[in-house]
Amino acid sequence: MATVKVWDVFVRVFHWSLVASFAVAFLSGEERDLRTLHYWAGYAAAALVGLRILWGLVGTHYARFSQFVHGPRTTLDYVKDVITGREARYLGHNPAGGVMVILLLISILGVSLTGHLMTTDAFWGSEEMEEAHEILANGMLVLVALHIGGVIFESVRHHESLVKAMITGHKKAPLPGDVT
Repeated sequence: MATVKVWDVFVRVFHWSLVASFAVAFLSGEERDLRTLHYWAGYAAAALVGLRILWGLVGTHYARFSQFVHGPRTTLDYVKDVITGREARYLGHNPAGGVMVILLLISILGVSLTGHLMTTDAFWGSEEMEEAHEILANGMLVLVALHIGGVIFESVRHHESLVKAMITGHKKAPLPGDVT
């Protein structure tokens, strides 16, 4: 089966590094002995997002936000097509996937910002900031679950492993009707 390169090395390394940094930060959050690890994992996640935003502006074709961030009408039409089983296959992120990318990036920034603020004099010991941090972190789990569900759904629906594509960078070559 013919394949084409879609995800560049930066996007793939970013993706799996963000998975690892969020997992480490989340799992080390309640352990006092792991507080330093928790901080560094959070800072790593924030730095990764900053780099991804830059790459979304100047990176390769399928990495650019302009390629996969669509307006509300296009996104709603895509969701309707998914519900009726008529959605096109997108070589890059589909419109719903584009929304998910943006939500994940914003949420990671929110978790990182609230976490950092709790280390400052202004918010040291702030229960409100700690609550906001925990709500955002738990919200990330919901987004991650939706993301994984979407990846599984798309992989089954279009007969290709999106996980494999995020490891190798390659997806099956476009067919007529696919959106490139």
